[in-house]
Amino acid sequence: MNNSSTEYNLEYTGEINPKPGELNQDGQVLFPYLPSSELKESVKLAIALERPLLLKGAPGCGKTRLARAIVYEFTKNNQNILKKLGLAEWPYEAWYVKSTSKAKDGLYTYDAVARLRDAQLASLDKLKEHDKVLNRLNDPSHSSYIKFGPLGKALQRQLPTVVLIDEIDKADIDFPNDLLLELDEKRFFIEETEGTRIPQHNQFFPKPIVIITSNQEKDLPDAFLRRCLFHYIEPHNSEELTKIIKANFGTQLSDELIDKIVNIFLEIQKETNKGTGKVVSTSELIDWIKALLLDCTDLEKIIKIIAQIPLPFLGTLLKTPEQQIRHRKRQSDK
Repeated sequence: MNNSSTEYNLEYTGEINPKPGELNQDGQVLFPYLPSSELKESVKLAIALERPLLLKGAPGCGKTRLARAIVYEFTKNNQNILKKLGLAEWPYEAWYVKSTSKAKDGLYTYDAVARLRDAQLASLDKLKEHDKVLNRLNDPSHSSYIKFGPLGKALQRQLPTVVLIDEIDKADIDFPNDLLLELDEKRFFIEETEGTRIPQHNQFFPKPIVIITSNQEKDLPDAFLRRCLFHYIEPHNSEELTKIIKANFGTQLSDELIDKIVNIFLEIQKETNKGTGKVVSTSELIDWIKALLLDCTDLEKIIKIIAQIPLPFLGTLLKTPEQQIRHRKRQSDK
């Protein structure tokens, strides 16, 4: 694919992953991500059709981490173009939605208070920075008062930015509907500058790759769903869990220990599926293993520890008193 002047590779295979403990340019720890073949196909279609990919699934199943995994592979596959543009990493923007979030926030915010202050200062002719203030006020783009949000920045980049809109169902029901034009046509207007269009008419910008996650806290509008591709991330089976553990911990764990850990986890997951409360997730399994390794690095000792009653570090897996009480009872009844 190209934007007439630059060529880049937008293929996501899921095969290129960071090593356990690898850091990105910001010093954040990166984790391997092992998508299913169906999820890889969904990403491929979303890129080809230029549609947002809506991900649903239980909390902790890996929805949020997909966007970063795509960025990592794109970075590795496009070193030449990134070097040419002076970039260390493929462009990425994250928009973490809150209950108070408004759709406009992801596009831009306009500082009307700062503009009013400048207008008041401009009336003071003897002000040392009078010319600078006037320049800000007379700028038709109002650039000094506009701060672009994650989606607003992405729509103006010369590379197709990966954009994560995380937990869209946290916001008000109007939030998804207020993004219909922007997600469909990949453009928006700045009302305060008499409807300036972003991107500009005479410029070409590739469309961003948008990954949207939802924990199904509320239904999303049909008009919004129509503009998205959809994928549901199923709970991982024993084979997938084994691969995930090996990818995250390398040779720190023996095959015997991994088998025991996976069996214990699937049993607990089955328990939480039957009862009330949150179902235990893959991300919590990773936390539990980390806790085990922090406490002891002797693999034979860990095998003995996880056979104990009650199970060690139970709070990493079960998050309510009721779930822990039921689990301890089942363990003691065996």
